[in-house]
Amino acid sequence: QVQLVESGGGLVQAGGSLRLSCSASGSIFSINIMGWYRQAPGKQRELVARITSDGRTDYADAVKGRFTISRDNSKTTVYVEMNSLKPEDTAVYYCHAAVIPSTNYRYLELWGQGTLVTVSS
Repeated sequence: QVQLVESGGGLVQAGGSLRLSCSASGSIFSINIMGWYRQAPGKQRELVARITSDGRTDYADAVKGRFTISRDNSKTTVYVEMNSLKPEDTAVYYCHAAVIPSTNYRYLELWGQGTLVTVSS
């Protein structure tokens, strides 16, 4: 069974930094896109950043220049370095991955359990 496990959320003051990590585990053949989404109270879930297996990245306009997404060499772990955090970045951050498991080779979209990021003013 393939799953995503996130870590790194917490409370930080405005202007501070946090790094979120998300690791995929299980019987994995390949992972194409990995990324981060967030959902603030009363709002819809939105894309924060994503990265393909060949390193192409895509960022939401609200985080461009402040957040950096990356993947490790095994390509099963994705990170997002969040700098110059603002109160409006407060949300639950969810990891997402498009996975092909080695058990059945059927495309699977996975979500992590979410990690809370709170930015105080």
